[in-house]
Amino acid sequence: MEYTEIKYEVSEEILTITLDRPDKLNAYTLVMDSELRNALDRADADDRVRVIIVTGAGRAFCAGADLSARDKTFDYRARGLDDGQETPRDRGGITALRIYDMKKPVIAAINGPAVGFGITMTLPMDIRLASEDARMGFVFSRRGIVMEACSSWFLPRIVGISTASDWVLSGRVFDASEALAHGLVSEVLAPDALIPRAREIALDIAENTSAVSAALSRQLLWKMLGADHPIEAHKLESRCMFWAGRQADAREGILSFLEKRPAKFTMKPSADMPEFYPWWTERPL
Repeated sequence: MEYTEIKYEVSEEILTITLDRPDKLNAYTLVMDSELRNALDRADADDRVRVIIVTGAGRAFCAGADLSARDKTFDYRARGLDDGQETPRDRGGITALRIYDMKKPVIAAINGPAVGFGITMTLPMDIRLASEDARMGFVFSRRGIVMEACSSWFLPRIVGISTASDWVLSGRVFDASEALAHGLVSEVLAPDALIPRAREIALDIAENTSAVSAALSRQLLWKMLGADHPIEAHKLESRCMFWAGRQADAREGILSFLEKRPAKFTMKPSADMPEFYPWWTERPL
């Protein structure tokens, strides 16, 4: 696919996906959605990509849905965008679920305003960094609509139900320091330090970890959020540990530590995942 509304750039095993409609504050369109999902599929299948950074071009991260359809923006049936079902699936949710199922760690580098889907798309990402210039808002109640992109599942798990309720019910826009105080982002940085810091984190993962271990650990963390008892985590972790302990990366991880040298992990997520992966119920994307 040729990209027109995102940029796809790989360097040092790090893919940077840049939402690229700067003149429209990177407002999200159907084209951008299709391109982003294609880029995620492409990156997940490419063993040369170890970590993904998502950011925005210009002064915004993403201003949410493109409103050029005016009062018909969210009337999917009137716009002919339903899929024939009684209740069409929200496209942001399909993309959020794709991020949720990724093998590769995903870092959001929120460089400016991020509202609506501009912030909910980051919730299934693993690490969120924000520029001091960032402003965020779950503004749905101020547009007469509701939460989307699975955010009613993700947001309370990240910041707690009280903070989630405050932000969603008020629909107010808040700054990066408030996001940091409540754990929505892990760091707030000067604008020119944001991407370098994201790359520093990404390089540390790319250079020092097993790609297969990272993929399995990422999914253990996300999928166990819905478990109803820690025994479920114990069973699944045991299954993964007994498998991983027999693999080449485990041998290399131990030997490199004992021999005081950098590890050279060789296993590839495209070919070397356990036979029971993915262990969760497949969902259509």
